[in-house]
Amino acid sequence: MTVDPFASPTTFAAIPRLGGLILSPAGDRLVAAVSELDDDGGTFVSSLWSLDPQGQAPARRLTRSSQGESDAAFLPDGSLLFTSTRPDPKPASSSEKPDVAALWLLPAGGGDPWVVASRSGGITGIATGRDSSTCVVTALSAPGSVTDDEDKEWWSTRRKHKVSAILHDSLPIRHWDHHLGPSEVHVFAGTFDPTDPDASLVLRDLTPDAGPALHDSHPVLSTDGSTVVVDWMVRLAAGPLTTNVVAIDVATGQRRTLAGTEDGSFMYTSPAISPDGTQVVAVREARSTESKPWVIDLWLIDVATGEGRPLNVGDRPWVNRATFNADGTAVLVETDLGGHAPLWGIDLATGEGHQLTGAGAWASPVPHPDGHSAFALHSTIDEPPRPVRFELATDAAAVADSAAWTVIDAPGAVAPPPRPPEEVTATAADGTPLRAWLVLPEDASPEKPAPLVLWVHGGPVSSWNGWSWRWNPRLMAANGWAILLPDPALSTGYGDSMVQRGWNQWGGSPFDDLMAITDVALTRPDLDPTRTAAMGGSYGGYMANWIAGHTERFKAIVSHASIWSLEQFVGTTDWPELWADEWGWPEANPESYRAWSPDASVDAISTPMLLIHGERDYRCPVGESVRLWTDLTRRAVDARFLWFGDENHWILQPGDSVVWYETVLAFLDQHVLGEPWRQPASL
Repeated sequence: MTVDPFASPTTFAAIPRLGGLILSPAGDRLVAAVSELDDDGGTFVSSLWSLDPQGQAPARRLTRSSQGESDAAFLPDGSLLFTSTRPDPKPASSSEKPDVAALWLLPAGGGDPWVVASRSGGITGIATGRDSSTCVVTALSAPGSVTDDEDKEWWSTRRKHKVSAILHDSLPIRHWDHHLGPSEVHVFAGTFDPTDPDASLVLRDLTPDAGPALHDSHPVLSTDGSTVVVDWMVRLAAGPLTTNVVAIDVATGQRRTLAGTEDGSFMYTSPAISPDGTQVVAVREARSTESKPWVIDLWLIDVATGEGRPLNVGDRPWVNRATFNADGTAVLVETDLGGHAPLWGIDLATGEGHQLTGAGAWASPVPHPDGHSAFALHSTIDEPPRPVRFELATDAAAVADSAAWTVIDAPGAVAPPPRPPEEVTATAADGTPLRAWLVLPEDASPEKPAPLVLWVHGGPVSSWNGWSWRWNPRLMAANGWAILLPDPALSTGYGDSMVQRGWNQWGGSPFDDLMAITDVALTRPDLDPTRTAAMGGSYGGYMANWIAGHTERFKAIVSHASIWSLEQFVGTTDWPELWADEWGWPEANPESYRAWSPDASVDAISTPMLLIHGERDYRCPVGESVRLWTDLTRRAVDARFLWFGDENHWILQPGDSVVWYETVLAFLDQHVLGEPWRQPASL
């Protein structure tokens, strides 16, 4: 008997998870990283798999170790570089080796991989060029311009004496789940012969003076290996942080700014370089203000002159990132659009854009050298990412039907859902059209109406448009719950005006929209309007708290990684200036902070609440939930607090993820369905 992987949180956690795709320069080898449970089921381990670009042969595992492998990149001969903390079979010395990632090479013809480069702080990323044996890596390095010996000594001293202290002198001091410093991210380059099993990669530091500029950067390398392009963070004289796009000459280390502004009015990120190295495309973000959201478009840059121009896909699609096609005449753009995430193509000669793909979410596009086709990961709300090959047609209808794709075998395939998701539409008070996904249990009917959970997405500038391992409606539906996934004001893929509607008033139009579309959904005879709950994480957690203080219509509320006090949050989050751009600083704009801070309505909360937070969450610090918990317990509100000591903004480890779902289901069953409380076995 086949076990439904969505039957329980435990079986759900065992589904292999597919990562991004990389293609060999010749287009004959496709590789993906796949995360699976280890033998004990306590952690995910990533390995590299070979996929058939033609979609005919089964997937084949390439690497295997208990430590896992990631960050893969091809060299021109088809050999494969990757990073791993696995032990080196031929260590340079017998001295103790720290548990950091080294750079490994797997020969094109197969065989055992070997270490080609290592750094005391660990290698964190790889970039290669299609026609060059030059390799660029990012690595954690001792602060400042130091020699290799000084770098080793600095790391050795901190580890030997177990020093964890960091002396900060500027913002930011942390990012998502880790503190910044005292080490720095530097870019290194080297060239070697991948066919020589004794060859090593001698790395040269191209950015000895980087400081904190590269802490979240992902360099790309030109096809000929001559130029590295990277987003470079700087603090301007006027105070704010901004990000520029910088080109670095691999031979000399000289760098120049390709895109940037002196006043920080625009930020440039996620660069990609054309096959001939003459152009760079980057995401350009017009910095937001208290009255105007950020506006995102694409910026095309001439590498020789630094001159740039915008690339436009229209008002409705929300631009995420772009990559060049095989001959550099167009870019492929990842977007959000109306509850989907299609790819767009922009012809660089004409500037005209057109939708390339149809329904679902399309990510990690990789163009084939033939110029006519590309690979991508395709997912939907209720089906996980699968690798597909599709033709670069100019008409979205040509690839809207899955019959037009070649689905490529890879681990993690699941059966289609027994009941596909449906769409719910409504109209906001101001006349704006609203839409949501509705995922229903297989047996929901007028005779057996299902209980409903309203899920509010994070961001807040975001959309429900693809698969999620962390908030999975199909798992919830398999356990008897209907899930409503609305895109209210502040959502992407509906034009700039949709974001503007909720700007600087998070509890205003977004809350009204959520209630309006919930009202419409609950007119369906297969939903039970007397058994409802609300959930959200990050901004969705903010909204869960706001809902708790502004309506009693729900029987239970789950608030994950939430914001409780805006005044407290803006000064303790990892990127204070990002939110101060929208809200101003509390001392300058106290009325707005009070008006839209959920804690101002604490005395109105009576709905049972489940709070969830990870200790290492630096985007929405755990103190938000700790303070909320204190405020609720002081007022004798029926509440529970699920705390994760080793998790961050997301609950990532499989055991913790299982506990997350088990606790949420038990809480909803208790307060919405009236069932006895079920304590998860691990708690």
